[in-house]
Order: sequence, then structure tokens, then C-alpha cells
Amino acid sequence: MTEHISAAGDLGRRVAHRRKSLGMTREQLAERARIDPGYLGYLEERAASPGSSTVNQLAVALGTSSEELLGGTVDTPRGRGPAGARPRLERLDTDECMRLISPGGVGRVGFTTSTGPVVIPVNYVIHHGAVLLRTAFGGPLDEDLRTGVKGVEFKVAFEVDHIDDPNRQGWSVLVRGAAHHVSDEERAAAAGAGVEPWAGGDRELYIRITPAEISGRRIHHGPE
Repeated sequence: MTEHISAAGDLGRRVAHRRKSLGMTREQLAERARIDPGYLGYLEERAASPGSSTVNQLAVALGTSSEELLGGTVDTPRGRGPAGARPRLERLDTDECMRLISPGGVGRVGFTTSTGPVVIPVNYVIHHGAVLLRTAFGGPLDEDLRTGVKGVEFKVAFEVDHIDDPNRQGWSVLVRGAAHHVSDEERAAAAGAGVEPWAGGDRELYIRITPAEISGRRIHHGPE
């Protein structure tokens, strides 16, 4: 069931997240939205129920929609709208790909099992130039990714993307490499990387994907 503004602070959290992702200060957003900076601070930090005109002003200033700020699109897939004006596809070099995924977050691991291909969402961090995941022993990333041959590792695909619906643009990065199950001797260093799985529970298996191939694409729009 989709959560709307009724949950305390949801609107404020979405406003603050969008503002920070755009590199805007509260004062800059308040000026663009033509609202008092003090009220904006209250809205971001506490449960508040502003009028529809205020929400609309914030949406315009943040380059998004009122529906997005109110959480009406939380449970819907991204990228449902039409393409932007004059869409352009840009191929990204390795440095730009790594810059985009370096903050960490949620990505997807794709690999082949005995019953067919699977794709699993995972939390990750970039640690010493490699993708580091944390999962549970006995799960699909454990048993299905062990070859049983010492020194031989399965090659997997790891993907991260970002979709900016209001601006009809986004990017995706694909990393391919071997999935290495971190040994007991390596675990202390991996644990210090700070990767925390959203699923919680006992997840003490660390998997490192050292990139062998990195590619990426960005979709944006504008003049040629």
C-alpha cells in the first residue's frame, strides 16, 4: 500500500533528499519556491501538512512533481513517462562510471544458476576499487556462486542505475567480473567497509566483485 503524506515527515524527507541531490541550500530552495526559509526548515525536520499551493511551488523549484513529493509514485516503476525532447544516448568512460556508483547504495547482481538466470537486488559499497556486497551464508549468492574448484570463480554482472523521471533522463552502469567469496582472513577488512544490507538479519558473507569490464550509458536531452 502506497504511503502518502500522512506518515510523519515523509514530505519533508523527500524535499530534503531532492534538494540535497541537486546541491541546493535551504535558502536557495526557499527563494526559488518563494517561501520562508524558516518554514522550509520546519517542513524538512518535522511532520507538517502544507497547502497544495506550497507543495506545487516546492515541486516546481525542485524540478519534480507534487505527486512525487507526496509519495504517490513510491510503489510504481521508474521511467514510465514519454521520452524527453531530443533524447540523446551518451556512452560513459570508466572513470565516469566509477564516479557515478562510488557513493554506494542499491545495485543488482545477475548470474546464471542451474535453473536459469537470476537478478538479485543488493546493497553495496565501492571498496578499494571493487564492488563489495554483504549477504547471508546459504543464500543464492553463496551456494549458486561457488564453483567447487579452488581459484576458479563465477563471472557475474553487477548493475546500478538512476532514473530522473521529472527530467526524463538517467544513467546506468554495468560492471562485469568474478565473484570472490571473502575468506576469514579477509573478512575484517571487508567488515570495515561499512556495507549494511537493508534486509537485516545475520548476513556475514562478503562478496567482492573486482571489475574486469565497466561500461555505462547516460540518457539526456537537449540540442545536438
